[in-house]
Amino acid sequence: MRSTQRRLAAGGLGITVVAAALLGLAGCAAAPAPVVTATVTVTPTPTPTPTPTPAAVPVPPALPAPAPTITPNAEAAPAEPLPEGPANDLGSTAGALGAATRDGSGNLLSYTVVEGDDFFAIAQRFDVPVQQLLRMNPSVSGLGEDIYIRDVINLDWTTTR
Repeated sequence: MRSTQRRLAAGGLGITVVAAALLGLAGCAAAPAPVVTATVTVTPTPTPTPTPTPAAVPVPPALPAPAPTITPNAEAAPAEPLPEGPANDLGSTAGALGAATRDGSGNLLSYTVVEGDDFFAIAQRFDVPVQQLLRMNPSVSGLGEDIYIRDVINLDWTTTR
């Protein structure tokens, strides 16, 4: 009888161990999936409304266009050339800082280009229109844009260089 009791006790112990293991593993199970809630909104379909047909608008009769007035242009007269005259030194300015040379009677003869000079400023310094200075210096190319340090610009309006 003791062996039967031992068997029952051992069997009860085995069941208890198995039950404890099952309860312990039950905590390791994954959480249940969340419940999915779908919200459905029903939008009413608008009922089509008839589009009104535009009524025909009477078109007024076209008026004849008046004849355009023609104004004749005035006769083109040749432009007066700028007066040419001797150069007059107004003093050094930005863009015309070089030295001018004069003849024995004080008339301006030439100007030597220095760094930073430009042809337009040289013309302004010597009170000479740019076109006149270009005509006096046909060797200057590029309409005066191509002047270089130590170039000599003619200031004698009676000669060309």
